[in-house]
Amino acid sequence: MGKQYTRIFAALDGAKTQEAVAERALKLASEEHASLCFGHVVDSVPYEAAGTDFAALSSRMQEQLEQSIGDILAAAKADPNIPDVQVIVKAGRITETLAEQIIAPYDPDLVICGERGLSNIKYVFVGSVSTYLIRNLRCDVLVVKQD
Repeated sequence: MGKQYTRIFAALDGAKTQEAVAERALKLASEEHASLCFGHVVDSVPYEAAGTDFAALSSRMQEQLEQSIGDILAAAKADPNIPDVQVIVKAGRITETLAEQIIAPYDPDLVICGERGLSNIKYVFVGSVSTYLIRNLRCDVLVVKQD
């Protein structure tokens, strides 16, 4: 028998693969009887010079995220096989904030993310979020490919 996962983290980025990532996380959490956390980082870079209230921005983004995956979130919360469901949204530099402020404290044994969380142009400069997670996390990482 393979490894049992107890804490699954789904990194949601608002891209085309977000729904597929959330659905895969829901399915695996149910099969594994695992706790589930959906996480998202609001990129702070465009706002840094503007004196933005990041707590308010994160709160608004969390509401939008919960609406955008509403059916999946409701299914996860209603699933008796999933003991705990959380949604965490923070503002910051995407890769570091995701890895250090959201994923590390949650301490998952599986992280699910989309294939490409950044545009092709940004990808050239900073590398993709999925590549960063694969290289830097000490748990399994499942990358959901775009159709």
